Amino acid sequence: MQHPNEKRFEDFFMEDRYIAVKNHLYNYRLRRMAINGRLAEQEPGWLLEVGSGLSPIVTDRDQIVYSELSFRALQTLKRLNGGRGHYVVADGTMLPFKDEAVEHVVCSEVLEHVEHDTVAIGEIGRVLKKDGTAYVTVPHRQFYFASDDAFVAHFRRYEINEMRGKMAQSGLQLNRIQKVMGPLEKVTMWSVVKVFSLLTSGPATKKEGGGSWLLRLEPFIKWGNICYTGAAWLDARIWPRALSTVLLFEASPGQSHES
Repeated sequence: MQHPNEKRFEDFFMEDRYIAVKNHLYNYRLRRMAINGRLAEQEPGWLLEVGSGLSPIVTDRDQIVYSELSFRALQTLKRLNGGRGHYVVADGTMLPFKDEAVEHVVCSEVLEHVEHDTVAIGEIGRVLKKDGTAYVTVPHRQFYFASDDAFVAHFRRYEINEMRGKMAQSGLQLNRIQKVMGPLEKVTMWSVVKVFSLLTSGPATKKEGGGSWLLRLEPFIKWGNICYTGAAWLDARIWPRALSTVLLFEASPGQSHES
């Protein structure tokens, strides 16, 4: 069953101008920076992005497959990408690909939305070649779980040992952990969700047809997030990993070389 709040943000961002705003959000920008920075050091090859949604992490290559449960989201993404890449409607727990099909897998802010996440991690391990690498970002620390997590239909937040164990069950060895965001992100998202809930629940919102107020704020949202990205990046570097709110886990089949 779909959580009643699960697609509220996607509904707002389905139109082109909404998507343009969404793709400037600081947390999306930081996740892209982290994962693409790591991919730049790897050999080229086929990449599968699991749960790409409307805002994929990787957009600069042709050897890419975007998989997403929502046909509507993939249809919109394909149009905006000019058809570049390949698009497959798929459940992350039942990926329709052969074993060892791709060199790289990206799964960013997806697993926390999946009830049977160990099955999804198993699928990532299954389709990954023996010399391949998976890049997974998830919200970190269960003690941060709050109303903003519930609002966007998170089943959980993750602890490092928990993720290490789930990956090991799928034949994946955790090789590297990278801080992506710190406590500032948690404070920001909790506040944003509170404001968002207020702005979208009143009679004025219904009269204006949903998120028209968002379009009026578009320039401020874009430039504000560009500036805020720097502050959030610095925040992630200052705080110890134990207080990070989003982590990037890099894993591959074979011996662990965690750092």
